[in-house]
Amino acid sequence: MTVKEALEWGRRCLQEAGREAQEAGRDVQVLLGHVLGVERAALFAHPERELSEEERRRLIALLERRRRGEPVAYLLGHKEFFGLDLLVDRRVLIPRPETELLVEEALTETRERLSRGEVPLLADIGTGSGAIAVALAVNEPRLPYLYACDCSAAALEVARVNCQRHGVAQRVRLLQGDLAGPLPEPVDLLVANLPYVGTEERELLAPDVRDFEPPEALFAGPRGLALLERLLLQLRERPVLKEGATVLLEIGYRQREALEALVRQLWPMLKLTCRRDYAGQERLLVLSF
Repeated sequence: MTVKEALEWGRRCLQEAGREAQEAGRDVQVLLGHVLGVERAALFAHPERELSEEERRRLIALLERRRRGEPVAYLLGHKEFFGLDLLVDRRVLIPRPETELLVEEALTETRERLSRGEVPLLADIGTGSGAIAVALAVNEPRLPYLYACDCSAAALEVARVNCQRHGVAQRVRLLQGDLAGPLPEPVDLLVANLPYVGTEERELLAPDVRDFEPPEALFAGPRGLALLERLLLQLRERPVLKEGATVLLEIGYRQREALEALVRQLWPMLKLTCRRDYAGQERLLVLSF
């Protein structure tokens, strides 16, 4: 089987499983490139190349898993986020492009504080794969250290690998526990991309997401608000934040009103703003203490 034949056969295979032609073509290119250890462009530069029997077997196995709906990121074992190649597997949620907005906002806030002569202390709550914490540490080397918390020991194992992979293991302090509970000191900037999908919305999710990504990293009560609300209550009840701190929360596109009402109840005079993502959805709550 040549590269050209493998691409055509793989595309038909995925289309027969219900994938659209464009998606099927892209997926088989990515998977074949992974098997052969080459970039996608190289596949078209050498369409006549013959696959070895081992390469053919590996491609067939990956295509069969993809036919059953397993996300490509899990098949490859990695995912790009904020220009970084991150380990991902079924222990963690696959990082989403919209979460890069949270990183951009956090970097802007951090750099403003640094420009004023401050050295802010950051915390990433619900770190999962460590994507946000690693991106912050890599892109702002002036930060001596930051915290990354998660309740899942398995997720923290993935985060630890990603910290090591990108040379920030000494600066990202991984903590296991409930939300902000493990933090040993108050912070200047707290960011959180917690689960915010409601169990009522489960059947609306793509099967790739619903059937393969860890449910504890997706769902948070019937309306998806359980963890975000509990984090806000935790911030009110415990000395988690320094005076003048900023909190950045990624939210679902229909959750602003409910969360804003809770914020107003807890801190009537607090400054609250909302940022939209690149699709125009309300995605990021900014709380200025």
